[in-house]
Amino acid sequence: MPSTSKQNTTDSLEVKKTNDKAKGRASKLDEYLGRQVRVRRNMLGMSQERLAELLGLTFQQVQKYEHGKNRISASRLFELSKILGVPIDYFFRKIDSSKASANSYNQGMADQDQESFANGDRLYDRETINLIRIYYSIDDPKLRKNLFTFMKSMADNLKADDNKS
Repeated sequence: MPSTSKQNTTDSLEVKKTNDKAKGRASKLDEYLGRQVRVRRNMLGMSQERLAELLGLTFQQVQKYEHGKNRISASRLFELSKILGVPIDYFFRKIDSSKASANSYNQGMADQDQESFANGDRLYDRETINLIRIYYSIDDPKLRKNLFTFMKSMADNLKADDNKS
């Protein structure tokens, strides 16, 4: 009898995996990890083609990783962390583990409905990434600080003008 129970569990998992693939939906975690890879790659000014070359892949495969269409294995994530110059935990930093229950770990992340990671976060916009990369390309820390102060002052003035209207 225990073998039947195990068989039923295995069958239902296979059906679930097949149904998820048929719907064409990546898990929220796959999408988030891919977004983290894309953000870091862009921060370094690295093309998808260059990253693919360093990984021994095609740029289409890197695209699939970045869009969460293909899962990133643990060994590939390790490789990415070395190439992109970040610790592995960089890829998981915004995940709120306090919301995860012990039960969700037993079932696996793909079996749970989850809130989107950093949904609508401007940090992931290409404009923001380019701005940060350009900002840090300024070698002189004093000049960077002056630029920051200027931008903050400008933003504060625009907010004050908006409040008057």
